[in-house]
Order: sequence, then structure tokens, then C-alpha cells
Amino acid sequence: MIPFNKPCAIGVEEAAINEAISSSKLAGNGPFGKKCSDWLENRLSCERALLTPSCTAALEMTALLTEVGTGDEVIMPSYTFVSTANAFAIRGAKIRFVDVTPDTLNIDPGKIEAAITERTKAVVVVHYAGIACDMDAIMDIAYRHDLWVIEDAAQALLSTYKGKPLGSIGHFGTISFHETKNYTCGEGGALIINDSSAVERAEIIQEKGTNRSQFKKGMVDKYTWRDIGSSFLLSDLNAAYLYVQLQHADSINENRIQSWRQYEDTLKTVDSIAIPYVPDHCKHNAHMFYIKTKDENERDQLIRFLYENNIMAVSHYVPLHTSHAGEKYGEFIGMDQYTTTESARLLRLPLYYGIGEEAIDHVVSTIQTFYQP
Repeated sequence: MIPFNKPCAIGVEEAAINEAISSSKLAGNGPFGKKCSDWLENRLSCERALLTPSCTAALEMTALLTEVGTGDEVIMPSYTFVSTANAFAIRGAKIRFVDVTPDTLNIDPGKIEAAITERTKAVVVVHYAGIACDMDAIMDIAYRHDLWVIEDAAQALLSTYKGKPLGSIGHFGTISFHETKNYTCGEGGALIINDSSAVERAEIIQEKGTNRSQFKKGMVDKYTWRDIGSSFLLSDLNAAYLYVQLQHADSINENRIQSWRQYEDTLKTVDSIAIPYVPDHCKHNAHMFYIKTKDENERDQLIRFLYENNIMAVSHYVPLHTSHAGEKYGEFIGMDQYTTTESARLLRLPLYYGIGEEAIDHVVSTIQTFYQP
């Protein structure tokens, strides 16, 4: 069976973990955590990068930093993972879902402005499949309406928009290091801070609401409770695994890009399906290769056919506004022209570090056989 995903492993992660164990510094913001944060800050040119237990946790930190609360509204696409909405719903905000564009399945900037009210506080954009949203249009809307912009860049590390790293354009960005992502430590994430005025408070929130980070830097003689917060820290054991991945990020990226291009080159001639669209001004990170079938019924038939041929391929998000919690904590604004119909057609193909040409050839040939007259 060709799996849908295999967690990335370079082969020397165990040595890094043993080094962390030997250091006796296993808690968050340890030596390896510092190395990972430094790498992210250098690569993304951001003000600060804080490692978190997950991208979910990073999103929850943005809700605290933007002071979203009861009575506020947050705009986002319905086609996203539940964490994007949960982070703000648990603070009491109403989620206003808007439609996506059919080419990238990213939020449609043209639908954002119509969803803004006097209670709107933030816009959360999701860079689906590591392909950038139209950030120029989104930032223009945000500046004109004095809104926070959070980039859910869970899938998008090393992707760019007009040369700018995703996660570094809005006020905040969030990244995932879950085992399904390009770079992983099992569970993990990062909060990317692009607004320098938010750095000090973010460090306090991350450290359970205390100024412990200032204490560790020798800036205060003791640390105390300063603000609301939680334990938004990634263990240094996880950071040790992650740092190996970041050190090899470019080679991992190139391996995935080659696999993505093999899919693209061989599947673009299959007339019955659509393949991902990447705008010219965007550079993606080969996080995902998907196809879109005629409709949901055909997609489900293809999933079964692939499984019968030892290939695991999967669908993706069920639009949040169609779920029980989505109806309770949010509402869809405007017409659902593409979100539901396009998501029902989408099928993700196996793609992971080291998948190899032979496996991709088998996936492609099986899809071609399915569509043969």
C-alpha cells in the first residue's frame, strides 16, 4: 500500500534527541527551541518566532494578542481546518465565513469587504496547499478597515508571495509542524510575529502569563504573573527533532518539488480532472498535490479504485459552515458559490519526502486507467 503520508525523517533526528536528553534541558524554549526560532526568524525575516505545541496553539495565541472576545467578529474561509475557527470561537467571537476562489481554494478577497461590520476585528487567511492568497488585496482591505490579519500558514513554510515568505506578511502568521506537514516534530507549531509591538506580550502569554522570558534574559530579578496566558511551549525534545528538519529544509523542499512536478507533468494531460493552479507571483512548497474530479460521486469512486490498487488517497475539509459547530458559532456571508462544490471534487494524492518516482508512476497510471474509455 502506498500511504497518503509518511512523517519526514532525515535519519539523524535520534542523535539530536539524545543530545537534548543529555543536556537535561527538556522544557520549552530550551537550546534546540532557540535554534529553531532563530532559523525561522532568519528565514522569514519576521520580528519574532515562538515555538508552540501546535499550530492550533499558535492560532489561539493570536486570538489573545488581538484581544478578540465576545461580540467581535472574525472573517475567514469556510474551507479550512477546524482550528482556524476554534481559536476565535472559544474567545466568544462570531465567525463569518466567506467563499473561496475556485482556482486556488483560497479566500476570495472580493467577498471579504462585504462581510465586514462595525464588530469585525480580524481576517484570517489560509494559504491552502502552500499556495498564497492574494495578500496585496487582503492587506489593503485590512488597512482601510483597521483589521488584524492572521495568516494561517500551517501548510506553507517556504512558500512565498511576490518573494515574501508566507506567514511574514500579515500581523501574525502560524505554522504547523504536525506529522503531515513538510517539516515535522510529530506535534508542534510556531507563532510568527510581524508587529514588533506585540513581541513582549506574546512572550508573556506563551509563558503562562508571566514575564519568565525577561527573567531568563536577566532583565528582571524574578518573574511574576503579568497577563493572561497558558503553557504555549514546545518541549525541547520535539524541537531537537524539528531542528534537524529545518537544517535540511531546502533538500526536503527540493525532493517534494520534484515529486509534485512529476504529478503535474503526467496528470495535466488527463482531460477529466483538474490539477492545482499556481499563480505566477507565487512560489509553493509542494505541500500537497490534489486533483479535482467531475463531482463528489466520481471522486468517491476514484478513491475506492485507488485503494483497490494499493493506493491511499483522501478527500479534505468538509466546509465548516455546514457542520453543527459551524452553524452554532458562525454563519456564511454571501453566496456559497464554490466552497462546497469545489471541496466535494477534491482528492489529495500521496506525497511525502522520499516517495520516489516508481510510487508516483503507479498512482498516475492507476488514475489514467480509471479514466480510460
